[in-house]
Amino acid sequence: MELSTEESQQAGQAPQRPRRHSRQVVLRHTVDGEEREVRIGGGAPISVQSMTTGKTHDVPGCLAEIRGLAEAGADVVRVAVPRPEDADALAAVVAGSPVPIVADIHFNYQYALQALEAGVAKVRINPGNIGKPEWEREVLRAAKDRGVPIRIGVNSGSLEKDILDKWGFPRPEALFESAMRHVEVCEREGFEDVVISVKHSDVYFMIQSYRLLAAETDYPLHLGVTESGSLKTGPIKSSIGIGSLLADGIGDTIRVSLAADSVNEVLVGHQILKSLRLGRPGVNVIACPTCGRLAGDLFSVVDEVEEAVAKRGFEKDLNVALMGCAVNGPGEAAGADLGVSLGRGRAHLFKHGKIVGTVDQGEIADAVIDLIERWDDEA
Repeated sequence: MELSTEESQQAGQAPQRPRRHSRQVVLRHTVDGEEREVRIGGGAPISVQSMTTGKTHDVPGCLAEIRGLAEAGADVVRVAVPRPEDADALAAVVAGSPVPIVADIHFNYQYALQALEAGVAKVRINPGNIGKPEWEREVLRAAKDRGVPIRIGVNSGSLEKDILDKWGFPRPEALFESAMRHVEVCEREGFEDVVISVKHSDVYFMIQSYRLLAAETDYPLHLGVTESGSLKTGPIKSSIGIGSLLADGIGDTIRVSLAADSVNEVLVGHQILKSLRLGRPGVNVIACPTCGRLAGDLFSVVDEVEEAVAKRGFEKDLNVALMGCAVNGPGEAAGADLGVSLGRGRAHLFKHGKIVGTVDQGEIADAVIDLIERWDDEA
């Protein structure tokens, strides 16, 4: 797998982050008469996606949900199109959306054609149920004419029967074969605006499936663990699966699938990226796990700081370390952009490794937020 690199700031430096080399596709959309785009692959920032849970044909409700996802940081939103009334509503949804809309198509290729006419930014087709090869080719030709990308969305729960019969169960090789079968269809049609996903509910199999693709193709990859579970378990599975691949430079856009309010998918997705220093700029809070050496109420301090940071939506790319004792505290705090080392009722404040003040425990959160707000003035 050929790797390129991108830079991300960390503590005033720019360490290299590996990124798999991939071709690029462009999702185009119009907002208030202004042409906009989201690029996937080719070194573009890794985008975060989510999907609406309401009925697409409820246009006001659908748009309200899309706006909420966009406000939470979603770069792209996918909508389900299982019925004729959903396909009929797509033009209105596209016209009112602040972000690119992806039409999620299963079983009925006619809905894909209608989605393209409605002006969606991308169409996701499921190779396991799209139907006859000639139907798929018709969709590809229509997408090519309009310059709209297609995502080949392979899913472990809906593989083609002959592939399942061959491999016995949805093992990584089966997902890979399904994806490549349809890549070949695209290439025969001269269609190259393709994004691929091979989602699996088993995290290990998911990782191996994407690694197979990354080694054999240069198409951009959409990462996700399908059916990952609730808000309690899903973020863990998604962080392991998506995070493992991103850490190796694999992945161009992500979706965290949760059985919960979709806004949580966006928040978790950005947190995964932030943890790897791959996402959009923002404050990254580091806190020690605490132990019997803890001096003071670090739990409350961490909660206060995280809540305040989230509320203000800072775009400053900073590491903030909140540490609770004299063992690792000073060193970790000094190594961050901004650090706190808790003592007996008081705390030292560090900026780029130098102590800049001492405050009482009850003043820590306010002092940290104040330093973040004045960071550019004092840097």
